[in-house]
Amino acid sequence: MHRVLITGAGGGIGRAMRDTLRGLYPVLRLSDRIVIPPARDGEEVMQTELADMAAVETMVAGVEGIIHLGGISGESSWEAILEGNIVGLYNVFEAARRAGVKRIVMATSNHAVGFYPRDRTIDHRVVPRPDSRYGVSKAFSEALASLYSDKHGIGFLCVRIGNFGERPIDKRRLSIWVSPRDLTQLFRIGLEHPELRYEIVYGVSNNRRSWYDNSNAFRLGYKPQDDSEPYSAEVLAAEPAGADPIAEHYQGGTFCAEEYSAATPRT
Repeated sequence: MHRVLITGAGGGIGRAMRDTLRGLYPVLRLSDRIVIPPARDGEEVMQTELADMAAVETMVAGVEGIIHLGGISGESSWEAILEGNIVGLYNVFEAARRAGVKRIVMATSNHAVGFYPRDRTIDHRVVPRPDSRYGVSKAFSEALASLYSDKHGIGFLCVRIGNFGERPIDKRRLSIWVSPRDLTQLFRIGLEHPELRYEIVYGVSNNRRSWYDNSNAFRLGYKPQDDSEPYSAEVLAAEPAGADPIAEHYQGGTFCAEEYSAATPRT
């Protein structure tokens, strides 16, 4: 690919991918609704509001692949989620279709399946069980990607990202952590795998405490280099007592516990 677009390039993952992907493609186009640092060699920088279709069409013009990180990155009001993660997402996919983009990596989330209990290992084929309005928007993104793949022939890799960072910072993240170099590898698979149509994988490193069967990612060539276990003793020693039992029961953690009003936890 000559030109690859990263939306949400001003966020934590976007900033990291700007560095790890630099030089791998001749041009990185970087876009966000906020002001981001000026372009370096091999970069283009744009400021784009995803709810503005005309602006999105300008953003995607001339790109061959997209890494879509833009939108609201956590729980919020329905109005904010609707604008950023549903209307904005549709605009990106539809503008990409009109522009002839053939490959999109979609940053979905573990929160699309957050209401599965922690004692259950799940794979990419489970029915979505979103744990929040944010999780609903990510389940929607997977469904819309499926539609655009089947109807318009765009290749999609939907990456259910666990928790991204240089290291895991709490007990839950020991199961869902993904390192920068492992996530970079997954994103490259999404852009470069020659036979990709529509796939869901988990954006996690090779964590021995993982709740996910990530065999679909391995099938596509993913070979994670990192594991959260070397950090486990330090993380567990610092873990505070008295955790919310609902948050501890479900994979989605505090996203499940917020506003929770069911009589008992469900399996």
